[in-house]
Amino acid sequence: MERPDAGLRQLTVYRLRRAAVQMLSSISQELAPLGLRRTTFSALSVVVGQPGLRQTQLADALAIERPNLVKIVDELEAAGLIQRRQADGDRRAYALHPTKAGKALHQRAFEAVQAADRRLMQGLSLAEIEALNAALHLIEGNAGGAVDATLQGD
Repeated sequence: MERPDAGLRQLTVYRLRRAAVQMLSSISQELAPLGLRRTTFSALSVVVGQPGLRQTQLADALAIERPNLVKIVDELEAAGLIQRRQADGDRRAYALHPTKAGKALHQRAFEAVQAADRRLMQGLSLAEIEALNAALHLIEGNAGGAVDATLQGD
C-alpha cells in the first residue's frame, strides 16, 4: 500500500519540515532536563556569545517578535541566567548580560545540543554536512531570510 503522503514526499519543503520536526523534538528532549526550551536556549546562547546585546538586537538575531522576546528574557532573568542593565548611552534600552549561572548552564546545554546534533547527523560525511549547511543557508536566503555574508561563496 502506498503511503498516504506519497505525493507530498516528492516536495523538498515537506521532507524538510518532517526532518525539522524530528530534529527539534530531539533538541527539546535534551534541553528539558536542564530547564530550557529551544527558544530560551537560543536566546541564552546569543547573550552568552554577545554580552551587552540590546533586547532589540536579540529579537532581530533570533527573528522573534519583540513582545514575544520580552517573555523569553523575563523567563531567563527570573531563572537567574541573565541580567538586564541599562544600555550605555540610552537609558530607555536594556543591555543583556549572562550571569555566572547562565554561562554554566549554557555550557552544559550547548554540549547536550552538540551531542544531539552529532547523533542526528550520523551517516553523513563531513562533506555532506557542509553541503547540507550550504544548501540550508541558500534556502533561507531564497525565502527572504537574512543571509550571513561570511557564509557566502566567492
